[in-house]
Amino acid sequence: MASTAQPVAPVIGGTTAPRQRTGGSKQPDPYGPQAPAREARRVPRFVWALPPVAVLALVFLYPLALVVQQSVSPDEGGTSIAPYGEVFASESFRSALTTTVWLAVGSTAGCLVLGFVLAMIIAFVPFPGGRAVAKFIDVFLSFPSFLITLALLFVYGNVGMANGVWTDLTGASSGPFDFLTTPWGVLLAEITYFTPFVMRPLLAAFSQLDSAQLEVASSLGAKPARIVRQVILPEALPALAAGGSLVLVMCLNEFGIVLFTGAKGVTTLPMLVYSKAILESDYPAACVVAVVNIAISVGLYSLYRMVSRRVGA
Repeated sequence: MASTAQPVAPVIGGTTAPRQRTGGSKQPDPYGPQAPAREARRVPRFVWALPPVAVLALVFLYPLALVVQQSVSPDEGGTSIAPYGEVFASESFRSALTTTVWLAVGSTAGCLVLGFVLAMIIAFVPFPGGRAVAKFIDVFLSFPSFLITLALLFVYGNVGMANGVWTDLTGASSGPFDFLTTPWGVLLAEITYFTPFVMRPLLAAFSQLDSAQLEVASSLGAKPARIVRQVILPEALPALAAGGSLVLVMCLNEFGIVLFTGAKGVTTLPMLVYSKAILESDYPAACVVAVVNIAISVGLYSLYRMVSRRVGA
């Protein structure tokens, strides 16, 4: 009896390759002539960016454009840069600019020093509840600034706890703590509130530090101060640069702390905008100060982003 020979599929790599079908319809090649037509029907990528750009333009760029327009629209009518000249020549603007800068720089320096010390203690000094304190730093970042100022008023205000303890112990009519309504009170409140913004990146940086480096340095006889200076500080510099830049930007725009401390003699740029717009109804001058404040903030924020990219924080 004659047997019908069946075609044997070639063996590739130890497995039998599937037979190719000679009949029936061919499957379309995804990379064949139909691919360009399918690509042409695809929506361009920039179309998906139009809705968020439109929303951003409506809720941010349009109001910002109105502020800029109002800053060159004096009360007499027309378009002129005269409001800029009047504001720049005023003593109140120069004083507010100086106060804003020195408060922001002083607060940033205090936050860097205090944040570095506290972050080192939490990261390298074992104590009960250290992990809970580190977690609390994240919660603290969500607190509003006026809440911290209110707490300081309860402690150091004219009728606060510290003055109450002093008067109870000495019998004096008033306590010695009367600085919250001065620039030093604003400085203390800003350092208290913004220090966790420096500690957060520092704690993240310290968690990546190999403890073996500290043990080797200590075994070689290095003093604690030298270990901090030569081992810990170089690792902390990127986080310090990023955190310090962010705190500087936020301090320049801080309004709630200055308002809630009741420091009437402390006028920053945000407070000057409030005074010109709400109290004096001088909207061109208020918009000029706002434009200057925005320009400074955007410039410093660009510096913060550049520093963050370079240090990888």
